[in-house]
Amino acid sequence: MSSMPLYGGIERTTAVVIGTGLSGLAVASELQRRGVASIIVDGLDLLGSGHPANTSSLQRCDAADAASLKERNEILRHLRNYAASHKLDVRNNIRALQLDHLEAGADGAPTEQWAVQTPGGVLLADHLVLTRCAHSQLRRMLSQLGMAAGQNLMAAMHALGMYLVGVGELITPTPKEVLRQAKVVGQAISAKVYPDGLPTLLPGGFALAAPA
Repeated sequence: MSSMPLYGGIERTTAVVIGTGLSGLAVASELQRRGVASIIVDGLDLLGSGHPANTSSLQRCDAADAASLKERNEILRHLRNYAASHKLDVRNNIRALQLDHLEAGADGAPTEQWAVQTPGGVLLADHLVLTRCAHSQLRRMLSQLGMAAGQNLMAAMHALGMYLVGVGELITPTPKEVLRQAKVVGQAISAKVYPDGLPTLLPGGFALAAPA
């Protein structure tokens, strides 16, 4: 178990989403519709790292044409309205400073898998969703956490309760691809939270904003 100092307050939630752009709001909205609580923080600045995962600097669509930008902005507008109307816990000015993967309790009882250190305290959660990080950055983060991902990065991350949305191998995903990834991650997390069957989906959500 990590020896991370727990200063400030401690909050518990089911999932922490890192990134308040399109990708973060898309997956948070999907989780909300599936009855999964989450806290969304602005980005990630790892303390003591020479290569901080500064997600806010990656919120743009690289080389996007005018039509793609218009589509993205319309979806983002819808997501922000959904977040406000459904009171999603979006913390625009709070960034994660440290990520720690936690081991099970000494008695084998279930415990949160992740501790996310922020300036105001620690967020404990079973699931962690990262947005807009390069694969090389993710591999470095996993290595710093003492995890050997090998070649199957996604499988290694999912086994640890860590997921990606808005990440492509070589190029920035399109808005449609971001929505698809958010839906897949939302389904995967809700299936773990509700192994005996998913609750009825709430109406609304980003899926209604997806272009035909």
